[in-house]
Amino acid sequence: MVQRQKVLIAATVTASVFILTGCGGGGSGETADVSFSDSPSGALSAWGFDNADDVGTSRLDYAEKQLSDVDIKIDQTAFDAQKFTTRVASGNVPDVVQMDRQFVGTYAAQGLITPLDECFAAHSVEPDDQYYESVMDDVEWDDKVWAVPQFYQPPAIILNKRVMDAAGVTADQIDTSKPDVLLDAIGKMYQESGGNPSVLGFDSVGVNQAGLWLLGYGGELMDDDGVPALDSPENAEAINFLKQLFDAQGGYAKYKSFTDSFDAFGDENPYVADQVGAQVNAQWYVNVLSPYADEIQIEAVPFRNIEGEPFAVTGGQAFVIPAGAKNADAACAWAVNLTSQDAWMAAGEARAKTIAAEPGAINTGLFTGSPEADEAIREKFVTTSGNAGFDQTIATFYDVVGEGESFGASAAGQEIQTELKNAVTSTLLGDKSAEDALADAQEAAMRAYDKVTK
Repeated sequence: MVQRQKVLIAATVTASVFILTGCGGGGSGETADVSFSDSPSGALSAWGFDNADDVGTSRLDYAEKQLSDVDIKIDQTAFDAQKFTTRVASGNVPDVVQMDRQFVGTYAAQGLITPLDECFAAHSVEPDDQYYESVMDDVEWDDKVWAVPQFYQPPAIILNKRVMDAAGVTADQIDTSKPDVLLDAIGKMYQESGGNPSVLGFDSVGVNQAGLWLLGYGGELMDDDGVPALDSPENAEAINFLKQLFDAQGGYAKYKSFTDSFDAFGDENPYVADQVGAQVNAQWYVNVLSPYADEIQIEAVPFRNIEGEPFAVTGGQAFVIPAGAKNADAACAWAVNLTSQDAWMAAGEARAKTIAAEPGAINTGLFTGSPEADEAIREKFVTTSGNAGFDQTIATFYDVVGEGESFGASAAGQEIQTELKNAVTSTLLGDKSAEDALADAQEAAMRAYDKVTK
């Protein structure tokens, strides 16, 4: 059962981070006029729908049935940012591409992708009704919609009750809005061996999840127009607290060495091996843990913003239509059908059948980017598992999914993320103050932004 479920989650878990290279787009954000209809035909080439599992293949099958007059060819290799810009520049582009939503604003500003407002209208889809508001904020730039979004796995904090109970720590003490309470709980759970961490009280995932902490502290990565805003005082406050969390557990260098040794997806994952008391995780990690339900004791609490309210940030993938696509009409119809309510229900059915074939497997739900689809799948397929801790954890992620906030869309979206990670890392290592690190990050992000927009 364990190996089979690892395969099931592979497509959801695998994510790649790419460094965006410059491409001469002039910063105009203009693309040629494209017409869309509700009856496409012809050949369609798609790229980036790689490693499709039962959730992916069931949706592909559904979309293919709806588009009987379209001949669909899929390049199932992973999206590559440099390859994409090169292909657009050469005019050799696929009709539709799946990519991380953080790229969307940048490519829109460069004029490398096509606005999709008329695409949605042609298929009678109102994006603001179909998708979470925060998800739409990921793909809107310059008052236009530039992508068809899919998936949104919100973050929350998965608790290791075995470690917490041994230290006398309760769930209400794992509260990111109460720094002193959280630090006290960490001190009770943290353990060392030979001067190095052996149990983390709380793994903030503070570098890879830095944006969550900054927005949760009232900061921002960019303003409403997509201009980088990394050097805000609130951002520095969040990073300074992250440094406290790491320093209370051996410091960032020792933390990094310890967590790099984690068998995160395997039989000795941090909850089986009791290497963490609590950890920030995206929803998909519940799938990773579900094969080990009999070996671990988990619950979950929301990440809370500085006001004490449950808080999440969005992230996920989207389909874009490159400028110069030969069959944008079919590309639009394909992407819209793949993310339709019926397609998601087909995916929910496929996943439920797979899980039913594995004794003891737990259905943790699907988090699609669409509130209606999420609730329908939960109501029909997510049943009581018999494991109270897992059921509570699953419910927590459903509770927080509506609390999401977008990082925003920017002409320098990926560069902002890259510079933020650099700033956080240098602060945690003690190389720079948070204020100086963010000032340097802001300068670098603005250079990237200006390169595209001026």
